[in-house]
Amino acid sequence: MSVNPAHHDQMAEAAAGDRPGDDVRGRTRVLTLSSISFTVMFAVWLMFGILGKPISKEFHLSEVQLSWIIAAAVLNGSIWRLPAGMVTDRLGGRRVMTAMLAATAVAAYLVSLADSYAMLLVLAFLVGFAGNSFSAGIAWNSAWQPRRHQGFALGVFGAGNVGASVTKFIGPPLIAGTAGATYLGFLAGGWRLVPVVYAVLLLILAAATWFLAPRQDRMPGRGIPLRAQLMPLKQLRVWRFSLYYVAVFGAYVALAAWLPTYYMDNFEVSLQTAAYLTALFIFPASLLRPLGGSLSDRLGARRVMYWTFGVMLVSAGVLMMPPGHIVVDHVDGTQTTHLAYQIGIVPFTVLVVLLGCAMGIGKAAVYKHIPEYFPQSVGPVGGLVGTLGGLGGFFLPPLFAYTKAWTGLPSSTFLVLFLLIAGCAIWMHLTVVRMLHHESPDLATHIEKPSHTDRAAVSAGVAIREPEEARA
Repeated sequence: MSVNPAHHDQMAEAAAGDRPGDDVRGRTRVLTLSSISFTVMFAVWLMFGILGKPISKEFHLSEVQLSWIIAAAVLNGSIWRLPAGMVTDRLGGRRVMTAMLAATAVAAYLVSLADSYAMLLVLAFLVGFAGNSFSAGIAWNSAWQPRRHQGFALGVFGAGNVGASVTKFIGPPLIAGTAGATYLGFLAGGWRLVPVVYAVLLLILAAATWFLAPRQDRMPGRGIPLRAQLMPLKQLRVWRFSLYYVAVFGAYVALAAWLPTYYMDNFEVSLQTAAYLTALFIFPASLLRPLGGSLSDRLGARRVMYWTFGVMLVSAGVLMMPPGHIVVDHVDGTQTTHLAYQIGIVPFTVLVVLLGCAMGIGKAAVYKHIPEYFPQSVGPVGGLVGTLGGLGGFFLPPLFAYTKAWTGLPSSTFLVLFLLIAGCAIWMHLTVVRMLHHESPDLATHIEKPSHTDRAAVSAGVAIREPEEARA
């Protein structure tokens, strides 16, 4: 199946409202309301990363048990992303986002009433529904933003990932300052007060979205048969982009929830210090998303992904190295140690922040192609990519816990990430090589410096590389 960029440009403009008389105020309100709502819902989705320690202490949970609470929230925030995007295309983002905010508020309040591990698992799963707001917001903004502004708008919306740091900042002081207290006669302090605060914020945002968002919403999927909406999901590149998103987003979600415990267990810092250090990872991984979209527009998403995976491999490769040294046995029976290695908290944090920077840019690069090549199917395609990426965040925390239990090495967390990133990079590179071979088969056997004629052939191939990339 070939792709005609000019045809896609026309379709995208029609779908995104890039025409005279475009409702600038309407699309600004959509972007503002959806971004704020997504930021808060993302904070709720990952709040167990901070609440995990006090919850573990109260319920006497093991590290594996805690990992399943985190994973349950991530799971439900992933499995509904495909239908959430499709429903938004059909019913409009105003309705869908309002309903999500209200439903999440109820679940968040119930978390404060949990009295057993089983109940926590169920409620964590229900709260996780907030994570599906990403697909709804992507589809809603794509419907309202003109094509020339989509990269920036989706980057701004996606920067709502910074919500993962909100609990890192407000959680520890709120927990410490209210522990043992009771408010209004029925609201317990400590960690139980955090989900109540979020429930109130979510209800306020639900009302704001319903009353302030444009009443005449845009629904690009309305009237389109379900089968036609799902047709693009048959293309291999959609599934390949989904795997990339596991590495840049699923791993981000997993680390955002996992790092506070990692810092406390391995560097013996307080919960508040661990939260602040984790926020250093979250901020660039979220706020660099608009930059990633801009770089993808100017340099090409493929080139940006090469740099993304390269930086991630180097960072994870160093972080996965366990502390140790070489012992040399001498002939006289003595032993000496050499090349002792142990990473400190400062270099560890620097590498984690570098990893987060690469993830933030990579997330935008992955989503660069969706509204461009699937302007009528942003909901289902973006939903599938987000679903599989989010599922990565579900599987990774338990995998971190089990690999640590098997190996006894905390750094095995980053070994898991290194193997995932390497798999994505290899698949992407093989796709590029196959694409270039298809466009310039006469260069396949050339291993020396190409001639002038060869360069001309390469230039001709480059001219059609982007459409071919869409098919690969």
